[in-house]
Amino acid sequence: MRLALDQAHSAALAGEVPVGAVVVRQGRVIASAHNSPLGSIDPCAHAEVNALRAAAKALGNYRLEDCTLYVTLEPCLMCSGAVLASRLGRLVFGATEPKTGAAGSVLNVFTQPQLNHQTQTTGGVLGAESAALLQSFFEERRKHHDQQRVPLREDALRLSDAATAAMANLGVPAQFSRYTQSLPALQGLRLHWLQNAVPPSFDAEMQVFLHGPNDWSAAYLDALHTGQAAVAVDLPGFGLSDKPKKETLHSVAWYAQVLAEFLALHTAKSFVLAAPHSMKAVLAHVQEMNLPNVSVLTLGASPPMAQALRHAPYQDKGHEAGPRALRALLSASSPVRH
Repeated sequence: MRLALDQAHSAALAGEVPVGAVVVRQGRVIASAHNSPLGSIDPCAHAEVNALRAAAKALGNYRLEDCTLYVTLEPCLMCSGAVLASRLGRLVFGATEPKTGAAGSVLNVFTQPQLNHQTQTTGGVLGAESAALLQSFFEERRKHHDQQRVPLREDALRLSDAATAAMANLGVPAQFSRYTQSLPALQGLRLHWLQNAVPPSFDAEMQVFLHGPNDWSAAYLDALHTGQAAVAVDLPGFGLSDKPKKETLHSVAWYAQVLAEFLALHTAKSFVLAAPHSMKAVLAHVQEMNLPNVSVLTLGASPPMAQALRHAPYQDKGHEAGPRALRALLSASSPVRH
C-alpha cells in the first residue's frame, strides 16, 4: 500500500486526483499505476483500471485470479466491475469513498451472490494517510480555483471561463495553469503561468521561459515536458493573464518588475530566465536589476506555434492591446540602422 501511495503522490504532481494502485502476484509487484483521466483524456483511466491493464499485459492474461490489487481509495462502480471482470483474487484499499465507493460505502458489489466471481476485500489499510493526501490535494485545488475567480479590474479584460477551458483541446494542460494576483507590480491584475509537474527544489535550478511579442506561454509547452522544474509566464496583457485595455500602461520597466516579483514567488537554488532575441530589451532591464541567483539566456527565434494556439487568447482588438504595446516598445528600443 505504501507503493500505491507513492503512485498517488505522482498523480498529485501531475495534477491528477491522487489515487495510486499496484498489483502484486506471489509477493512481487507486477504493475503500478495512478489516476490519469486528465493527462490521457480518458474517463476510464482510473488508477485501478490502469493497474489492471498493465498487470494483464505483463502476464499475458486478462484473468488475475492469483493477484492482489492495492489501491489508496475505495473503488468506484466502474473499477469494481473491472476488478470482478479480471477475476482478481483480492482487493485491498485505503480510504473509503462515501460518495462513489462500491466496496461498502454506497453499495458493495463484492457481496452479491448472483455474480459469477467473488473477490476478497479488505479496507482501511493506511486509510488515514490516503485520506490526508486526498484532502490536501482538494484543499489546494479549491485555493487555486479561488485564485482564478478573483475580481477583474474595470480597465482590463480576461478570457472567459469557457474560452480558458477550451485550451485543453489545443493541447494546453489545465493542470499546468497557475495564477496569482498578489504581486504588488500587478496592481490588482491577475498573472498566469504554466508550470510543469516537477516540484521546484531549494537545491535545483528552475527554468523560466518568457514569450515573444507575438506569442504567449503556450509556446513553451514542449520545453515544459522535461524532467527539470520549469515555468512559462504570461506578461500582463498576454495569454491567460489579465489584459489592460490601455496600451500606455505597458513599459519595459513594468515587465521587468513583474518578472522580478514573479521569480520571488518561487523556491529554487537559481533561475534561468530565457526569452527569444526579440525580447532582449526586457532581458537587459532584468539584468540591470542585479537579481540574486538569476541569469538570463537569449534564445534564437520564438518556438514554432500553431496559429490556432497563438490566437486563442486574443478574442478581439481589445485583447490585443498588450502585443501591440510590446511590439511598439521593442521597436522603439531597437537601434536605428543607417
